[in-house]
Amino acid sequence: MNYRQLGDTELRVSELSFGTWAIGGSWGHSNDQEALRGLATAMEQGVNFFDTADVYGSGHAEELLAKATKGKEDEIHIATKFCRAGDIHDLNTYSEESVRAYCEGSLKRLERERIDLYQIHCPPLAVLKDGKVFEVLDKLKAEGKIRHYGVSVETVEEGLFYLSVPGVKALQVIFNIFRQKPAEELFVEARAAGVGILARLPLASGLLTGKFTKDTKFEDDDHRNFNANGEQFNVGETFAGLPFAKGVELASQLSWIAEGRGDMARASMRWILDHPEVTCVIPGFKNVRQVEDNLGTLQVPAFGPEELERLQAFYRSEVAQHIRGAY
Repeated sequence: MNYRQLGDTELRVSELSFGTWAIGGSWGHSNDQEALRGLATAMEQGVNFFDTADVYGSGHAEELLAKATKGKEDEIHIATKFCRAGDIHDLNTYSEESVRAYCEGSLKRLERERIDLYQIHCPPLAVLKDGKVFEVLDKLKAEGKIRHYGVSVETVEEGLFYLSVPGVKALQVIFNIFRQKPAEELFVEARAAGVGILARLPLASGLLTGKFTKDTKFEDDDHRNFNANGEQFNVGETFAGLPFAKGVELASQLSWIAEGRGDMARASMRWILDHPEVTCVIPGFKNVRQVEDNLGTLQVPAFGPEELERLQAFYRSEVAQHIRGAY
């Protein structure tokens, strides 16, 4: 396992870490025992960082992490998120009373005294421009409730704004071969500001595994079904904002990236890690097999300059015009 510094903080985290949305809920059927085995396997292989949120399974993902990391609180770092359990457009959601309640709830479920990275969960930029929520987070940091804080963002514009907030130490962004815009400006500015980058949805909700066909169906409780067109939340969180059929078509044109790299999934995550500004990539998982498959990313070769240029040109000419939603 390789480790990277989270911005200018003291935290060094595994460059391939894991997100827990899938084991919490909204990705179809999952099994808690298999999820716990997956978490154990990841830690055995050197993974020391996991991303979660209070709304993943209404806190269930946090509870699973508590079980998996019991007794390892000093060596396994956890990032969680808040605000989406309330009305994200209501200023009261970001009040000191509300944020403290969210924080205490997560601490209780995680069975920890401190959260390593506490992130605001994709808030509307307009409601945070007054900066008051960051004053609350500074208080929680001073009290030892949180170690560092950051923001999970939907757009480059949001990310650039939060870089100007002194206490923000991490940005979580959607970044993958289908969603390359953050690399154009945001990454350079983040590195200059000493802010880490967590790359979420590295496989574009599974499109970049190359395993889907236009006839693939998803379970009713899978967001790839109920949010395929942004019916419930930002369309960019599902298939990187691409219409599903178009995403399958585009993925079929990328099969070449798997040559010498095992499969498309590993190649896609290797491409993300080839960006030095990225602190870690956080794929999801439901079972041990998926954890092991994702960890295989660390064994595949980096992309060369010509390959990187080819993928950038592909994004600009074939992909970008099909992405829906602000990004």
